[in-house]
Amino acid sequence: MNLPETFLSFLRRPLRALGLPLAAMGLAALFASPAHADIWGYVDKDGIAHFSAVRLDDRYELFFRGSESFSAGGGNTGRSGKAVGSGANRATGVAAAPPKLLAYFDVSPNYKAVKHLLREASATHGIDYELLQALIATESGFNTQAVSPKGAVGLMQLIPPTAERYGVRASKDSTVHKKLTDPKTNIRAGSSYLSDLIAMFPGQLELAIAAYNAGEGAVQRAGNKIPNYPETKNYVKTVMQLYNHLKPPSMMAAPGGRVRMEMMGGSTGRGNMVPTTVAATTTPEAPPERN
Repeated sequence: MNLPETFLSFLRRPLRALGLPLAAMGLAALFASPAHADIWGYVDKDGIAHFSAVRLDDRYELFFRGSESFSAGGGNTGRSGKAVGSGANRATGVAAAPPKLLAYFDVSPNYKAVKHLLREASATHGIDYELLQALIATESGFNTQAVSPKGAVGLMQLIPPTAERYGVRASKDSTVHKKLTDPKTNIRAGSSYLSDLIAMFPGQLELAIAAYNAGEGAVQRAGNKIPNYPETKNYVKTVMQLYNHLKPPSMMAAPGGRVRMEMMGGSTGRGNMVPTTVAATTTPEAPPERN
């Protein structure tokens, strides 16, 4: 791939190489449908894809249109093999993954290099493979060396204190930061953390995702709702929209059960530390600083 090039041209090429013209793939219908949670994206000079539920600047081009908004109601658990329940927090009209989304993963070497680790984490923690795929796509674009301004590291953008809670320890030869650039270490710790958040907010997957972004305490202080941070709301919509398209709700009833995200308040503003029960008296406008 010759970089830079636009996100859309990047994704058109593999479809053509496969002999699948865009019109035949139904993309015109996809982009003509009404939307509540569109996904915008671009590929940077290093080949890392960035996704957002809103167009953050002129680099972002429309990737695909969503079909529903999301609420923090009960239903989906994010656990593999679990029925969707009421399905209140999954988009009910979502079709199979758009061809452009599948094309990205088809040609992403960073993603393909860690697929086996996602499968392992999915099996270990009972988390949907597609949820891990969507979250990592949003967090780091499958860039193992990604480091946020707040010090979050690697694929799942963990800060060292959080990683230490899940068994990542500094050694004589390596810091926690360095260890988090190892995909296996990062995914093991990050998926353990995500699993605990899903258990903390049962049946409310959006809250678990919001907590992964803004911290458990922020969700609790918001009254067990998505905190009123524009960045966190964007993050939750992006992860959920990717997840919904990678694993539509129609697939959730059957047992058994995927790009770097650039957005204010993604991993850069997360405070994913030990939860606090202190009540909030005011609503902050941005996620709290990390400890």
